[in-house]
Amino acid sequence: MIWPLSGDVTGGAVWPEGVARHALDTVDSTNAYAISLAPGLTGPAWVIAGEQTAGRGRRGRVWTSPRGNFYGSLIFRPEGTADRAALRSFIAALALYDACSELTGLPQAFSLKWPNDVLLNGGKLAGILLESSSAGAGVSHLVIGIGVNLIGAPPVEAVEAGAVPPVSLLGETGCRVPPEQFLTHLAAGFARWEAVFANEGFTPIREAWLSRAARLGEVIRARTGRIERRGIFETIDAGGALILNIDGRREVIPAAEVFF
Repeated sequence: MIWPLSGDVTGGAVWPEGVARHALDTVDSTNAYAISLAPGLTGPAWVIAGEQTAGRGRRGRVWTSPRGNFYGSLIFRPEGTADRAALRSFIAALALYDACSELTGLPQAFSLKWPNDVLLNGGKLAGILLESSSAGAGVSHLVIGIGVNLIGAPPVEAVEAGAVPPVSLLGETGCRVPPEQFLTHLAAGFARWEAVFANEGFTPIREAWLSRAARLGEVIRARTGRIERRGIFETIDAGGALILNIDGRREVIPAAEVFF
């Protein structure tokens, strides 16, 4: 699936042709609203809200949602297997990186944390949450939820001990970006990388992600349930799994939470 660009331009970004926009003032969760659109979905659609009353992050964690930050979800019907659909988290991360870089002019300030966070000056700026419904070996629809701390971030005490401290775009760069403008850049970036994925597969996505990766070549900790592994972050594999070098032995970790 390739989404051509239209003539709707905002600050240099072009809205993807054939992609719908749903702008809400208040919603429980943009992911939940996007899922409600699935039965009548005729093409990709972005949902954006000024405020979420029940936003959530990975593992069901509450996502603080003050007005002025970005809360958005993309829903579409992906082609291929569920494993292929899951690789869209890397496409979303690259789109987020591009949007942040374009709007601030500070690409060197941003990096990507495996599996699905965007960092600004080493602090957590944005998170990504994928939800899907299966259809045989494939996926009937995929929802990519994205939260970005544009103007405010949760207090450090609100996050798990040892986690990357949250930061905001405004606080770290002085740039005040309206959520609607951010969405246009994000949607355009996702469409660009989706086109690369459709035409060339995951290899260029993987290479681009690694070139922006945080702590590549450094020692990190990967926690899965009660098991924690410590090793050198070598790379990600062709399926997006984390590869750690633990005392000279390479270990493939498909899912985990990473700590620095």
